[in-house]
Amino acid sequence: MNPISILRDAWYFYSRHIGALLPLCLPWIVFESLVQQQINQASGSPQIGPWGLAAGLVFYPIYTASLILYMSDRGEGRQRGMGELWNAALRLWPAFALLSALTSLLIVIGLSLLILPGIYVMIKLAFAEFLLIGNGLRPIDAMRESFRRTNGHFFLLLLTALAILMPVWLADGWVTQVSQESPLYAVLLNSISGFFQLLLTVAAYRIFILCPDEELPPA
Repeated sequence: MNPISILRDAWYFYSRHIGALLPLCLPWIVFESLVQQQINQASGSPQIGPWGLAAGLVFYPIYTASLILYMSDRGEGRQRGMGELWNAALRLWPAFALLSALTSLLIVIGLSLLILPGIYVMIKLAFAEFLLIGNGLRPIDAMRESFRRTNGHFFLLLLTALAILMPVWLADGWVTQVSQESPLYAVLLNSISGFFQLLLTVAAYRIFILCPDEELPPA
């Protein structure tokens, strides 16, 4: 495996199924952007603060779990409707929200320590969501298992993630400036950005299903 083949496969799936992913995930992403924008306006800050992050934890588990369930169904030859996927995602919400909160906390702490530790934690926890949903692990167990399962695949995950996230990070400053001038336009841009970032979940899931489940030496 190499980042180019992973990105190619992920983009193929993403573009081929975009007609299903738009109604499945985009409404929740738009709700998330609207709530975060309202919180930012109320606080008088264009940056996403703690309450904005909390709002993200409400919606992120729903659309991300829906996407993972959708990909899992396609891999197993099953086909559930949008309502069934949402219901399944909502049942998973408590555990997924806890996992997202713990992951976000560790990444924020890592980013505060000269950025690199935060990126390291983000990559090492890349499989946690798939393990929680596909393997039924509890949040802490999914995080621990993700640290193990990513051994030997760290740089593949890192390069793939950077290829997808770099354009998003470069656009962040512009979106912040736009949010001060036109809040509705900022919601639109944040929604587009959030939907594009689903590609990272697709790419990470592709690596996850191609990685052998075996004990490997630490990365």
